[in-house]
Amino acid sequence: MEELIQDEISKSLDDNVKYLKEILKDNSDVVFRQFYINDAKAALIYIDGMADKVLLDDFVMRPLMMSLKPIKSLDDIKNRIMTVTDMKDVKKMSESLKWMLSGETIMLIEGIDVSIIIANRSWVNRGVGEPSAETLVRGSREGLTETIRFNTALIRRRIRDTRLRMKPTTVGKRSKTDVVITYIDDIVNKDILSQVEQKIDNINIDAILDSGYIEQLIEDNSWSIFPQIQSTERPDVVAAALFEGRVAVLVDNSPFAIIVPATLPSFFQSPDDYNQRWIYASVIRIMRIIAILIAMVLPALYVAVTSFHTNIIPTKLAYSIAGSREGVPFPAFIEALIMEVSLGLLLEAVVRLPKPIGATIGIVGGIIIGQAAVSAGIVSPIMIIIVSLTAITSFITPNYSVTWALRLVRLLLIIAAAIIGLYGIMLGLIVLIIHLARLKSFGIPYLAPAANPNAVDYKDLYIRAPFQYFKTRPQFLNTGDKVRQK
Repeated sequence: MEELIQDEISKSLDDNVKYLKEILKDNSDVVFRQFYINDAKAALIYIDGMADKVLLDDFVMRPLMMSLKPIKSLDDIKNRIMTVTDMKDVKKMSESLKWMLSGETIMLIEGIDVSIIIANRSWVNRGVGEPSAETLVRGSREGLTETIRFNTALIRRRIRDTRLRMKPTTVGKRSKTDVVITYIDDIVNKDILSQVEQKIDNINIDAILDSGYIEQLIEDNSWSIFPQIQSTERPDVVAAALFEGRVAVLVDNSPFAIIVPATLPSFFQSPDDYNQRWIYASVIRIMRIIAILIAMVLPALYVAVTSFHTNIIPTKLAYSIAGSREGVPFPAFIEALIMEVSLGLLLEAVVRLPKPIGATIGIVGGIIIGQAAVSAGIVSPIMIIIVSLTAITSFITPNYSVTWALRLVRLLLIIAAAIIGLYGIMLGLIVLIIHLARLKSFGIPYLAPAANPNAVDYKDLYIRAPFQYFKTRPQFLNTGDKVRQK
């Protein structure tokens, strides 16, 4: 049932206070402070712990209560008595309540049917720290926080352009979460921007508690295992995306910003690729691509070769694999599944454990489980090597959500390999490429620029060319201002 909120502000202060006390009853943190401005009654309503009481004491109540000037109008109070920099008039009670529940203070005065919203938000917050999920060798150590205004400031520091836009809105019928859509006006693709705004406006849900909620509600294909929206906790990544012509969405209470549109190659790029010289960055990027292919295909290849195509293995290697599997009661498929599930459980356990013991448990647990499995004859030593190599190569992916997608692809390829061998792997890869080719993110092909016929965009795909060649922004984004360097 919808909450009924009186929209009209009465000229009677007592009626307004009585109504607010009724609608906000049983809330011990809501403060009602009534006082006099000369002969006129006034009241301040705010939430304890979210409003700055020192500002109210020193710059609102003290000047008003000590003023001897007769009050002729609301402008006299705002412009001649109160010494607060940020305040606004609101004519609706519903809007006044929205501001108060966001941490501001309502001021009501007898005989005036307008409320004054005093901007004095102040709550406990986490300071700017180093991002924990996206570490770099060289680059900024600043990460986004849960306070949206801090995040907008971190981005504004990096983009000192009057054309940077930060469009505010609220999402969630009950949570009324602050959301900011960020873009550079003369660069952004207006079609993409309108899609983002429309999809966010169409969200009809009780609460938004993290940017992940919005990410899932606005993506194009909810059934795909691949993420179509990029998330990051780095303000420099957000700034770089805005300079390319993308759109960023910041959500209050979330240290992660989301960036659209996202393409598959963008998930495999790291800020380190641009902070280091192009030769090092290109070598690392090529190694990353090879590692991703190994992480995706290697276990399935082992299952296919040992189960169906032993004749393609060199003789000495075949004898070695057969010797290592002697005594193992399970076929290669079951062996691979056991290790894949064990690895997944171990990784999730490490993520949930406290940091001081998480790394130790991960290393010790992996060694103990692997050694015990080999000693018990459940899996072969060669399988331990393959799973370890797969785990290492999986961690090279800069984005965690893509790591999960690759893990699921790897599992499906193992099943396909167990059914029809190498043909299953090839068929699985063909289906995967077809799916990726059909996938789009806000109208942009998911495989762009790899699937883009414009060769200009290849300068930042498999290798990272020298910055002298970054003359234009990505062509596949169809941006407004296409020139980034002359």
